[in-house]
Amino acid sequence: MRTKAAVAAILAGALIAGGVAPAAQAAGRPDQRRLQTAVDDLHAIGITGVQGLTGAGGRTTTARSGVANLDTGAPVPRNGYFRMGSDTKTFVSVVLLQLVGERRLSLDDPVQRWLPGVVSGNGNDGAKVTVRELLQHTSGIANYTGDLTALGSPAAYYAHRFDHYDPADLVALAMKHPPLFAPGTSWSYSNTNYILAGMIIQKVTGHSWAREVHDRVLAPLHLSQTYVPGDNPTLRDPHAEGYNQFAPGGPLIDTTLFNPTAADAAGSMVSTPSDLARFWQALQTGRLLRPAQMAQMHDTVPAPGLADPFPGARYGLGIMWIDDSCGGYWSHAGDVPGMSTLNAVSPDGRRVVVLSLTTELADPAGELAVYRRAHQLIDDTFCADRSR
Repeated sequence: MRTKAAVAAILAGALIAGGVAPAAQAAGRPDQRRLQTAVDDLHAIGITGVQGLTGAGGRTTTARSGVANLDTGAPVPRNGYFRMGSDTKTFVSVVLLQLVGERRLSLDDPVQRWLPGVVSGNGNDGAKVTVRELLQHTSGIANYTGDLTALGSPAAYYAHRFDHYDPADLVALAMKHPPLFAPGTSWSYSNTNYILAGMIIQKVTGHSWAREVHDRVLAPLHLSQTYVPGDNPTLRDPHAEGYNQFAPGGPLIDTTLFNPTAADAAGSMVSTPSDLARFWQALQTGRLLRPAQMAQMHDTVPAPGLADPFPGARYGLGIMWIDDSCGGYWSHAGDVPGMSTLNAVSPDGRRVVVLSLTTELADPAGELAVYRRAHQLIDDTFCADRSR
């Protein structure tokens, strides 16, 4: 998940009218019109294909806009598969918190206890970083994704899109850099934190984080359309192609084929709108975590990198709190080359929004408009028919 400084500076808290192309007229119920208008607006901004799902008042509404493939013009599939990116972090956090509830580890354990010698060099010290600080992005550990070759240009993508990475390879990229700050003293989003979290799950359980997510989350909730792809660079059908714009004004490059080991426990999972909505509602209604661990997940700190685009935003353990006009909601966003998702669930778990977008725009103004329009949809969905 990226939060660009340029976007943050422009957005600064606004749900401002204008700047978004007019949507096609949607027919049907108010919730259907609201969602169809939003996905049409997102398509008009420059997103090639959009899937949207809202759940409120016991009713699920879906909509789609745009095309699944720029070459064929095929429509966006209904309930199609997509890469969820950093939404993976919430699943990983759930597993670690379940292990905490089982007293198999503590959030206050130093990383060094479970991964001796892994966080070291250039001032990095795993003895000073706790599991909690990994999950909350307060570790100070550098973000390895800035050193991934495949993310730099179309040529680099084509040359490296099938590269395999072991988790230790990704952590080693981050260890080339000194910490951004002393652990626990500030906040900075780092995918490295969740690579380490996945490695800790393996150490504690003897199983991969992917197996533990499957056995502890996916299987109990019957999320048969959600999976960890491993080295498989393709997506199950049906799916829309993902397109990445590597530079503002540049062409859209089809980046659907991508080895997801580059994201691992920080962002490699695949899902559908219906499955992801069920996960978020199950989480928020207490089906996955005991009350004590829910409280730990929801224990938030200020998140400066998120608070500029979303004023009042705070980060818990693999989950974000974002203010809206009737209080706020729990969320996590995610992106990989060519695909992104924006999701939200109300505090009581009764209302949910899932958006899948199959274009990553490099233009800050376009990305600004996407954030703004998605947040407006969430606000309208969660705050409809409520006392303001």
